[in-house]
Amino acid sequence: MKKKILHLVAAARPNFMKVAPLYHALSREEWCQPMLIHTGQHYDSSMSQTFLDDLGLPKPDVNLGVGSGPHGAQTGRVMEAYEAVCLRDRPDWTVVVGDVNSTMACTLAAKKLTIPVAHLEAGLRSFDRSMPEEINRIVTDSVSDLLLTPSFDGDQNLLREGVDAEKIIRVGNIMIDSFEMLRSTIDSRKAFERFDLVPSEYGVVTIHRPANVDNPEILKSISEVLLSVSEKTMLFFSVHPRTAAQMKDSGIMAALDAAPGIVVSEPVGYCDFMSLVQASRLVLTDSGGLQEETSYLRIPCITLRENTERPVTVTKGTNKLATLPEVAGLFDEILGDQWSKGERIDLWDGETAARTVSCFRKLFSIE
Repeated sequence: MKKKILHLVAAARPNFMKVAPLYHALSREEWCQPMLIHTGQHYDSSMSQTFLDDLGLPKPDVNLGVGSGPHGAQTGRVMEAYEAVCLRDRPDWTVVVGDVNSTMACTLAAKKLTIPVAHLEAGLRSFDRSMPEEINRIVTDSVSDLLLTPSFDGDQNLLREGVDAEKIIRVGNIMIDSFEMLRSTIDSRKAFERFDLVPSEYGVVTIHRPANVDNPEILKSISEVLLSVSEKTMLFFSVHPRTAAQMKDSGIMAALDAAPGIVVSEPVGYCDFMSLVQASRLVLTDSGGLQEETSYLRIPCITLRENTERPVTVTKGTNKLATLPEVAGLFDEILGDQWSKGERIDLWDGETAARTVSCFRKLFSIE
């Protein structure tokens, strides 16, 4: 039997982390050949061979090399480049993950060539259409043939939007697979030692969303809160390049560097970062993925956002949404052991890739 070709599309580091467990699971199947398609949407100097080696991934089969740019131009370049790949070497299915521009662009290019598309991490909604990611999610889900959801709320969102229930399959959270795949490495890193931090006696901070960092006054207010809470517990602040640029321009970085209770660091690799998170007392973030990982690890998480596309982390996990004036009080709750321990979320168990492979086996009638 001729092997089925499945394109696994990734645009940057988080996408590669999501496709890695599925790539490995598919590679063990005799009936298919997974191919890594790197759109090159984000140039990331840390997107190195070492990073791919950590994930056990080979060099991508195809690199579209589209680079950064305005949303429309970038989306158009990805569509044009991926269409050319599909015309030259047509896959049986295209698998997209997450919600970046490349996710939507490759979905549209494939569908216009009548190539079926599976969306892994489908159904997430923040209900905030001012976020480009929300538009990407809605468009991708509206035309995909297989919607692989991480949680019950994802199923319900899609059903409300009129998606055929037969297209929706809940497989769980693929990022938990990534974490478990690398857990032994994460456990061995003990990255907190490198930064002279004591396990369970520090918090981890990541802030990068435009709404929080593009306005100097808002960023200054955030830094003042960090300085205040750092008097109660040590903080490890992993500073995103976008955030660092703003902080340096406004003079905020100097104040944080001088604070005895704050360790300011450039971003570290995934295994080191998750080593730091796993040993922390709490997390303050505006990231999407950390809401999931902290819930899985039962670590209190304060999310500095008005909404989240991962509400299950609030209803069942250890996450709370917060405005900036609420943050200091929430820190006190955590330090006073007044925070919900959360509960296990269904199918967040490290077996999402295996369930996804089972879906494809059924689609292709593989015994």
